[in-house]
Amino acid sequence: MDQPNNETSFSSLKLQRALIENLTSLGYLEMTPIQAASLPHILAGTDVIGQGKTGSGKTAAFSLGLLEQLDVNSFQVQSLVLCPTRELAEQVAKEVRRLARAVQNIRVLTLCGGVPYKTQTGSMERGAHIIVGTPGRVEEHLRRGTLELKHLKMLVLDEADRMFDMGFQSSLDAVIEGAPKQRQTLLFSATYPAEIKAIAKRVMVKPIVVQVDATHDSASIQQYLYKVGESASRFTVLRLLLLKHRPGSTLVFCNTKKETQEVAESLAALGFSVLALHGDLEQKDRERVLVQFSNKSVSILVATDVAARGLDIDALDAVINYHVANDLEVHIHRVGRTGRAGSSGIACTLYSEKEQYKIERLEAYLKQSINSEPLPPQSFLDKPTYQPPMATLQIGGGKKQKLRASDILGALTGEKGIVGEQVGKIQIFDQRAYVAVNRGVANHAVSKLSEGKLKGRSFRVWLM
Repeated sequence: MDQPNNETSFSSLKLQRALIENLTSLGYLEMTPIQAASLPHILAGTDVIGQGKTGSGKTAAFSLGLLEQLDVNSFQVQSLVLCPTRELAEQVAKEVRRLARAVQNIRVLTLCGGVPYKTQTGSMERGAHIIVGTPGRVEEHLRRGTLELKHLKMLVLDEADRMFDMGFQSSLDAVIEGAPKQRQTLLFSATYPAEIKAIAKRVMVKPIVVQVDATHDSASIQQYLYKVGESASRFTVLRLLLLKHRPGSTLVFCNTKKETQEVAESLAALGFSVLALHGDLEQKDRERVLVQFSNKSVSILVATDVAARGLDIDALDAVINYHVANDLEVHIHRVGRTGRAGSSGIACTLYSEKEQYKIERLEAYLKQSINSEPLPPQSFLDKPTYQPPMATLQIGGGKKQKLRASDILGALTGEKGIVGEQVGKIQIFDQRAYVAVNRGVANHAVSKLSEGKLKGRSFRVWLM
């Protein structure tokens, strides 16, 4: 076996001997990039923002940090880890226990929905050092007075972006409010959207930012030019590109509202999962369109630049310019919407002979030549269209009815329900709520919510 580099070896860290020996017995010799970048700061007591994908090793990073500072002799809650789903919380708790097995008498407790409060309260009465739970259930225990955080030393927000996607902001705020101001806060997230930046600024003290994946650079975007003409119409080329690449999320930019609507309707008639976004939409309709596209329930969004302004959607798989933008800055902005958050993306621009001058201007602006690509074979037109991975359920109640994300998640994942990993974004508005679920379990999810109760009430639920 290759010997680990001294700088990336766990033995180079200031960890207690029992933890190092246990890591060796588990085969953990060399740190992953996110562990090597974050653990020295975590062990030094610094607040850390860690950006890395699932599987990057972040769980071991924060687990070793909270185990190192733990006082085993004090049966008080000293560390709290918040996770978006019960399944993830259970995985994290299992990993903490594995890493802690060489240290005697450490007690780790999970607080998630689906388990009676009485059972959890009884467990907490026997004492716990580390709590791993979901925001809604932890908030409820704090409200009931069955959980105290006055001895908390470390707060960990794991998969923070997913917690925001699932609508847990108010629960997170309540939990953070109940934690001591003097504490260490760690935040791990695959992406770093505006909501994460805002909460980090509000609840963290001079955090160190650790990024192990490139967030966005030109190398992550593949740009292609496609010339349209008599042999292949603009719309045919669009179909060819969609059927060849089959991107999960595509933003098609048109220069006018009329064209936006026409392109979306034509794609829909052929069986594509598509919606239009333009200035003529009512606010309620715009809301529904954005909800479905952002939660992966619709694959293609055809939009004007004005309508797409302010969209905060990370990790778009493809951007297709149906026409070249009139403004070069607008073109750069369009293309830059794909390939974010460490993911790769493609940007395709369709142009005609009449638009050749715009391409020449763009090349001069970028100081590089852009070659036109051959069109995909016509045989792609014979391939079937594709469906998005998620489906959206609309619930006839929202904030005014005091519905919370934890209520919806709990109702979906209760007895004979679906698993938390099959639940996507949960978005709650004043009079309605939306929840994305895996397409294969959509009908079961509708039945579960329709037949059960939320906040002791029955709400109308339907598939969009």
